Amino acid sequence: MTAQITRLVDAAGRVVLGKERVVRLALACLLARGHLLVEDLPGVGKTTLAHTLARLLGLDYSRIQFTSDLLPADILGVSVYDREDGRFRFHPGPVFAQLVVADEINRATPKAQSALLEAMEERQVTVEGETRPLPEPFFVIATQNPAHQIGTFPLPESQVDRFLMRVRIGYPDREAERTLLRGSDRRELLPQLQPVLDPADLLVLQRQAAGVHVADALLDYAQALLEHTRSSPRYRHGLSPRGGLALLRAARAWAFVDGRTAVLPEDVQAVLAAVVGHRLAAAAESGDDPDALAAELLRAVPVP
Repeated sequence: MTAQITRLVDAAGRVVLGKERVVRLALACLLARGHLLVEDLPGVGKTTLAHTLARLLGLDYSRIQFTSDLLPADILGVSVYDREDGRFRFHPGPVFAQLVVADEINRATPKAQSALLEAMEERQVTVEGETRPLPEPFFVIATQNPAHQIGTFPLPESQVDRFLMRVRIGYPDREAERTLLRGSDRRELLPQLQPVLDPADLLVLQRQAAGVHVADALLDYAQALLEHTRSSPRYRHGLSPRGGLALLRAARAWAFVDGRTAVLPEDVQAVLAAVVGHRLAAAAESGDDPDALAAELLRAVPVP
């Protein structure tokens, strides 16, 4: 692991207590040029994690609070008539930032959610017939409450598939919670955070992560995982080629975070639940959660 990545993980760990694996997964997601979905109960630190990463990465970021009355124009921007110039002038929305924190994304209607589709896939937006590029780098970190909670709208599959990873924070362990209860509110620490990286550093790390070697035997393993999801009656539908590409991108980034120059099967296994959990569904309504489906997939497919 590079010194920069070590400092970033350590700094994030002082705010998001006892969740080093979640922080490392989130960092791997961003190094793989992917978008991150953080799903969990209110109050476990979803938004704090997003703000922590935004500050430590030194990115220009904006926060959008998704509500039921949010409109696409509130995200993308709108043209306003300028009396002095005698013409309409475009006012960019909060999506024109290097990192967009989409807070409680599933509390907005599908119409508002769809405003992010083109931005997340193509890193550009089309407003009023004109296509406008987004800043580079560009990330979306979205938080989501469980679907069973009142006032939520399930994300369409096309929207969910735009996220490279979905992670869950979970409750802290006893020691971390003790430190949390004894100390100050973690959000009060956010203004004290200093950037560990800048956008230029991040772009370099992304290129290095993309260059991590993947051997043919590792590709055989990845293909075996994909083929099992497509042939097994256990799953409603198999993983798409995009899902396979996402798995390899995430595995490369995880290996890079661990300081390796080649991907191991353990790297694929480490990111599998986060990458495929939101892309797989059980054929029957068994109530299996994503982690259970991913663990079952790993057990069913041996390492070559």
